[in-house]
Amino acid sequence: MRAYERLLNYVVIHTTSDENSDTVPSTKRQFDLANLLVKEMKDLGIEDASVDDNCYVMGHVPATKGCENAPKIGFIAHLDTAPDSSGENVHPVIHENYDGKDVELGNGRVLTTKLFPHLADLKGRTLITTDGTTLLGADDKSGIAEIMTMVEELENQNIPHGKICIAFTPDEEIGHGASLLDLEKFDADFGYTIDGGPENEIEYENFNAAKAVFKIKGVSVHPGDAKNRMINAALVACEISSMLPSAETPAHTEDREGFYHLTDINGDVENAKIEYIIRDHDASLFNAKLETLRKIEKILNEKYGDGTVSLTVTEQYRNMIEKIKPHIHIVETAKKCASEQGLTVKDVPIRGGTDGAQLSFRGLPCPNLGTGGYAFHGPFEHITAEGMDTVVNIICSIVKSYSENS
Repeated sequence: MRAYERLLNYVVIHTTSDENSDTVPSTKRQFDLANLLVKEMKDLGIEDASVDDNCYVMGHVPATKGCENAPKIGFIAHLDTAPDSSGENVHPVIHENYDGKDVELGNGRVLTTKLFPHLADLKGRTLITTDGTTLLGADDKSGIAEIMTMVEELENQNIPHGKICIAFTPDEEIGHGASLLDLEKFDADFGYTIDGGPENEIEYENFNAAKAVFKIKGVSVHPGDAKNRMINAALVACEISSMLPSAETPAHTEDREGFYHLTDINGDVENAKIEYIIRDHDASLFNAKLETLRKIEKILNEKYGDGTVSLTVTEQYRNMIEKIKPHIHIVETAKKCASEQGLTVKDVPIRGGTDGAQLSFRGLPCPNLGTGGYAFHGPFEHITAEGMDTVVNIICSIVKSYSENS
């Protein structure tokens, strides 16, 4: 079975995660896909395939004879789809021998070459799109499909390999995907998440990330008698925003440039709250941004009185490059295997996070490979059957390369 055929089976299963939930998994519906995958894995001969109470799917393919000393390689993808757009009642549309032109998706939406110039490069392929009403779910059900197909191809092509460790995690889209993965049970020496974009991309840098929340306590006085007495909490929140550099926002930055992103602001005279996410690839610049927030807290408390402004900073994840560099062979091997498929490999700094970042800091070096997909998290999401085939070939080649050099 080709990877895209598996993808078509998986995307119709509703697995959207819920960022407002405090359970693991955040939505019970993720078990629907997890249980299906355990059955498929057992059908493929993965005898120890299982799903735990937190919806982590795991299984292992034993090393072939003579490759017992080869590195144990992990492959990881996630079950959930992003809450940004509906993942329910997904109806994928297949465009065989795609002509490279604009595609009428439905629901008034058009996949245009103006917005997505790479579409011209997909001419002649089998293009898979949404019907314009939901996301597709290729993030990351394509990664799951490619890993499952890789397992089948190892057997079909009689490819020698060391121990293969497979995991499918819940709740990656809300930042919890790697947190409860049992790395001792997983038993990999290093891994790859299959959760990126075009098939020629490899990601091993990501943002350093934190959430920052300012809470403001005002003083409410009748406006007719407010001079030198009133502290308007909502205006103080606006003042905080004005103290940050206006050019350092997501709308004005790219590549490795960091930002302060205002995600929520609300309040009145008595109380207000303003929330940010802080991002930067460079650790020193990231720390400087956090220090700027602390200075703002200090300055405003000196201006309005102690306790007026309180800042809470919660670090979310760090740039995994510092954990990848000592094991850079895993990146170089992936680049070599992708080049062998005729691809021009691109190192892409992730302007976000990845399960691989958490896993790398937990002791499992884990760069991210492309799935062949584009425009994730919305109705313009699309992927090609041929791109998925190429990803399967790349990860099979990675496995073969490590077995040959063991």
